[in-house]
Amino acid sequence: MKVQEHDLNTPAVVSAFATSEDHETCRLLHKKFGTSYYFATQRFRPELRRRVHALYGFVRVPDEWVDNPGVLTISEQRTLLGNYRSELLRGLDGVQPSEPVLRAFCDVMREVQMPIEEPLIFLDAMEADLTVERYPTYPDLQGYMRGSASAVGVMMCYVLGVGKKPGVLEPAMALGEAMQLTNFLRDVREDSERGRIYLPLEDMNQFGVSEADLFAHRMTPQIQHLLEYEIVRARGLYRKAQAGISLLPKEAQKAVLLALALYAEILLKIEGQNYDVFVRRARTTRVEKVVIAGKIMLGIQPNLP
Repeated sequence: MKVQEHDLNTPAVVSAFATSEDHETCRLLHKKFGTSYYFATQRFRPELRRRVHALYGFVRVPDEWVDNPGVLTISEQRTLLGNYRSELLRGLDGVQPSEPVLRAFCDVMREVQMPIEEPLIFLDAMEADLTVERYPTYPDLQGYMRGSASAVGVMMCYVLGVGKKPGVLEPAMALGEAMQLTNFLRDVREDSERGRIYLPLEDMNQFGVSEADLFAHRMTPQIQHLLEYEIVRARGLYRKAQAGISLLPKEAQKAVLLALALYAEILLKIEGQNYDVFVRRARTTRVEKVVIAGKIMLGIQPNLP
């Protein structure tokens, strides 16, 4: 039986909630905070870009409340997340949300027939960040990433119109996990400054890395060996994700491959600075992004060593 997919060429439905200003808010959030994602998204046609910006806006707002709370207390953060969840649910019942990103996202959810489960799993992970600061094992960390990252991969499949296509979700979830793990390796310093460690404690113990080592922001051979180990794990996830890109709509394949390649490049950047994630944040330059994009547009597959 042929699986019915959402037609990416269907004209945009008339918005129930969102204004052009709401969608512009999502785009600007994406441009400001998700430089690699935003760069890759420019390879989509305008209608698809609009949906992706709305998805990014939905996940970015609560992520900022959790990661950069300013003067917000945990109680206030929890209230914001609870209200956000309630507005999302009411929005799908026809009550217009007060948040611009929720107005845009609710419209996109209806447009692509996205189920509510994945957005709620994502919000569960945001709430976990308020109280959970350590993960004993990698499966424990995976449980968190299922909501914080893999759920976003699933939502992206619906945005692309293939959420119900057999075989497509597992590689998408692997890509979300790979990108999230890459973030954790790149952001060891920033996360430790928030009191969080997103490296499995059992892996740290295996390589002789203590919490004090991370909080001291001083590179050691033990930390290098730990990062080498996690980078191998991340690259395995990227390979699994890359194998599923052919299942995506043809018009979306190069853009998704570009996002994968740009994030995988961060691992090379970490290696290139001798694994010292404390001295500076590993990132790709604009020129490097353009070069990688050019190769992918020419059909050259990225190399994942």
